[in-house]
Amino acid sequence: MDLGLTSKACIVTGASKGIGLETARRLAAEGAGVLLVGRDGDALAAAAREVGGIACAADVTHPGAAAAIVAACEEAFGGVDVLVNNAGTTFARSLDDLTDQDWHDQYALHVVGPMRLMRLVAPKLAARGGGRIVNVCSSAGKRPSQSNGAYSVTKAAQLSLSRLFADAHAKDGVLVNAVAPGPVSSPLWMADGGMAEQLATAGGISRDEALAVQEAKVPLGRFAEPGEVADVIVFLCSARASTVTGAAWSADGGAVAIIV
Repeated sequence: MDLGLTSKACIVTGASKGIGLETARRLAAEGAGVLLVGRDGDALAAAAREVGGIACAADVTHPGAAAAIVAACEEAFGGVDVLVNNAGTTFARSLDDLTDQDWHDQYALHVVGPMRLMRLVAPKLAARGGGRIVNVCSSAGKRPSQSNGAYSVTKAAQLSLSRLFADAHAKDGVLVNAVAPGPVSSPLWMADGGMAEQLATAGGISRDEALAVQEAKVPLGRFAEPGEVADVIVFLCSARASTVTGAAWSADGGAVAIIV
């Protein structure tokens, strides 16, 4: 199937690893020009070389980051056609232990950063005759988790943000959607000190036991691979998703038992 992404100019944030890297890889394989955005310059440069894209080191929570990212994409590819807001992170912490700074940091990363990029990119996409925006949210935004409350609430806000922009820009051919993954076998979960180890420590159990607890919550019985989520994202970026806007596609193995 031709996804119609050849020569499209794409921005992917959080692109040095996990879902973001796999999304960048698939977009590049479809013939798109890809600007990979992330905070770790060395890891980002390696990722860009691997997929054949352009690296742009930036922290999306910085007030000037959106303008710098868009300018870099326009310089490299002559414009912007696709934006994937994937940058994000979480940590295991009880509701009582979350600080004001935790809440602020999660909101800045998952809501304000993506909003600034969408606010800047959407009119540019409209001027080019349309385009795609995909926000990588979370199943936790549909069903909050007691172990990462600030993440859950800000991901719910990101889902709402997606719908808000979708409604505002559909008439211009700018299609805005969200993808809501569940647990993913990415560095966020699997790396040393990642979510698996954090939950194991908090629960007084082994890392393998903590992973088994999470897998048991998923009807498919396993974590998703980053590439499986990236496949959904890339489809929503494509010409084939021409009537999809304002949607929040679950890619969580059935973990959230609602049809929304």
